[in-house]
Amino acid sequence: MFCSQPKRSITTLQLLTQLGLEHGLDLHTCLEGCGLTPLQLADTQHEIEPQQELRMVANLTQALAHITDFGLQAGLRYQLTTYGIWGYAMLSSQSFRQAAELGLRYLDLTFALTQISLSEDEEEAHLHFADEHLPSALRDFLVLRDSVAVLVIQRELTSRAIALSQVHLRMPAPADPRPFIEQFGVLPHFASTCNRISFTRALLDEPLPRANPAMAKLCEEQCQALLAKRRVRGGLAGQVRDLLLRQPGYLPDMEQVAKALNLSSRTLRRRLLEQGSSFRQLQEEVRQTLAEALLSNSSLSQAQIAERLGYSEAANFLHAFKRWKGQTPQDYRRLSNR
Repeated sequence: MFCSQPKRSITTLQLLTQLGLEHGLDLHTCLEGCGLTPLQLADTQHEIEPQQELRMVANLTQALAHITDFGLQAGLRYQLTTYGIWGYAMLSSQSFRQAAELGLRYLDLTFALTQISLSEDEEEAHLHFADEHLPSALRDFLVLRDSVAVLVIQRELTSRAIALSQVHLRMPAPADPRPFIEQFGVLPHFASTCNRISFTRALLDEPLPRANPAMAKLCEEQCQALLAKRRVRGGLAGQVRDLLLRQPGYLPDMEQVAKALNLSSRTLRRRLLEQGSSFRQLQEEVRQTLAEALLSNSSLSQAQIAERLGYSEAANFLHAFKRWKGQTPQDYRRLSNR
């Protein structure tokens, strides 16, 4: 599981360990089975695998199973400054929408283990926290941690708490819902079909007080470089990515990739999900990589690039590129060729 995810900063384990110690656990209990020494835990430059974090979460949740709001407590530890350059990029964004889109583009630089996405309807915006790929025993903790961490980030970005209209959680209702109401501001709908927090859509376009476009651009470039350094893919996800990149100008679909790997498409989908990935996610990564290369190093038109990337219309490529990079392909090409 999570073989396709890049390494992550050890800061997350330092935060979780401190929380465990404050609840009476010893360092050995926190680190058991994590493959880390106390000296490595203290090294701020050390990077870990997602499995190591899952092991520590398992240690803590088993030892402190009686604390039903433990995930809520953990989420409060993840302040914006703990995220490094990703946090500075968020702070420099012009609006909450821009910050959210940038944050989700570089989600692998955060400490989230749920798969977070943003959707909108006419009145509301929704942040989704998918947990199906996570070990079932750890889902409740990780959903609560990640959702509260997002709210902490939002408060630091906008200097105020937003009023959530609804909160849906897949976990069963706790005996005491008061800590949940305190953190979310509303009583969550427990035993729901999904994990989702919702708020007024207009809030996405509110300007941020510390907006700095030049700094945001610089920070995003550093986010790109850091993510590229960490994202060394292996396992099945790496094989899929290699197949997608193998023939320039042609992107095979999932059926073709599955056949090349001697798998059924259903098995491929299941095994990628077990690794915390999906064919669509890998396809998007490859498309973004190829798009950036073609815009920087070729004279192909946007329509020609869109065709090579498998888009039926150039407009679909335009929308996708703006989602990836926060700018149009034309602007990206002009800036990269300066």
